[in-house]
Amino acid sequence: MKVIGLTGGIASGKSLVARLFRELGAEVIDADAVAREIVDPGTAALREIAEPFGPEIVRPDGTLDRRALADRIFRDAGARARLNAITHPRIRQRMAERVEVVRHARPDAIVVLDVPLLLDTAPADAYPLDGIVVVFVDADTQAARLAARDRISVEAARQRLGAQRPLQEKVAQATWVIDNSATPDATRRLVEGLWQSWQEPLAGLARTR
Repeated sequence: MKVIGLTGGIASGKSLVARLFRELGAEVIDADAVAREIVDPGTAALREIAEPFGPEIVRPDGTLDRRALADRIFRDAGARARLNAITHPRIRQRMAERVEVVRHARPDAIVVLDVPLLLDTAPADAYPLDGIVVVFVDADTQAARLAARDRISVEAARQRLGAQRPLQEKVAQATWVIDNSATPDATRRLVEGLWQSWQEPLAGLARTR
């Protein structure tokens, strides 16, 4: 079984690439989905979050008020660190458990771990990976797509992107790069080519651009 990390940046097209891998037969494990699960009503993680951030971040129905929490951590690096200390170990543990479930059910599977912050906040040894795919777009395209998606100005989009680690830095750490700057069909062809290469041993493969 091969375990591949998938990451990118906001509006880079990582979700598109994850969907394409899933269509090709990969077992895709989504860190964002796991992050939502671990703070379900009544969970230990939700209780631990409510202690430092206050009961107002929990709605009357017992669910996490994500908008209220986001408002608390957006400009407060210390608050983000406290939240990450509560959630990230649990996310990694849950994802590792799911990898093992796949390993027993499909020992020849290709597992793709879709982790937005894989090269931002995760320790280097957080996941037992055979390689990392970074989804890349050039800065102008990324800003334009973010502006269109969120209905904001390009200037506002650039400000948001400026708060993230640049994609070029992530590319330097990638095993493979999927350039999503062109059309969805072009991206599909790149994904299909990379998928085909994974049917062979990973060693010695060149990056895909």
